[in-house]
Amino acid sequence: MTNYYQPEGRSDAPVIVLSNSLGTTLAMWQPQMEALLEHFRVLRYDTHGHGRTANNDKTSLPQLAEDVISVMDDAGIQQAHFCGISMGGLTGLWLARFAPERFLSVAVSNSAAKIGEQSGWLSRARTVRHEGMDTVAASAASRWFTEDFVAANKTQVEALVSGLAATDAEGYAACCEALAAADLRAEIAAINLPVLLIAGQHDPVTTVADSEFMHSQIAGSELVTVPASHLANIEAPQAFSAALINFIQRREKQ
Repeated sequence: MTNYYQPEGRSDAPVIVLSNSLGTTLAMWQPQMEALLEHFRVLRYDTHGHGRTANNDKTSLPQLAEDVISVMDDAGIQQAHFCGISMGGLTGLWLARFAPERFLSVAVSNSAAKIGEQSGWLSRARTVRHEGMDTVAASAASRWFTEDFVAANKTQVEALVSGLAATDAEGYAACCEALAAADLRAEIAAINLPVLLIAGQHDPVTTVADSEFMHSQIAGSELVTVPASHLANIEAPQAFSAALINFIQRREKQ
């Protein structure tokens, strides 16, 4: 499968690959783009069955990760920094563990070595296949953002929820099934790459405790908490971007 991707920025800059969360597209990274492009070449892509990347039947966490390698190969990029959020963060953990030669550092935001419970993901996959995306979209804002952010940013939140409602149900379900089977808790202690963990202080989906567990397992990892819920890059864009850029720039100077 060929994932849709967008490279932006000057060709001589270090590259950062950005991986979106379940139910969003590469557009979710727009709050970071101005700051990132001052320092990096940015490669954004739509994950399996999302945005302009077609659904290609069933998928798995290793396949989601291999999609990143394929995008980098197609773009002619041998090594890059990586930042993923939620499902994209779990994808980053797999890459850091099993494809470290392709990455200079990995940032894992609002994620976990195992996200949620298998039964919940399989139930959600069945729901969207039988009822469509509206049920999932109706409750998304409360999972993604704090009440205060939703109240103050209604237009932005409504656009993201509408995007989720328009997501291909089968592509979304396939990713739910990939998350149901994904568990890297026994693997992450073997990661040797520089890893940044970003946790949302108010995240009910992938909690601060989830990030603290990863921090305890991954030697030399760094943990930053930002005042946000699950989509921290959107709710706390300045704090998120500052943490990410600071982390990568220190890696670049070593």
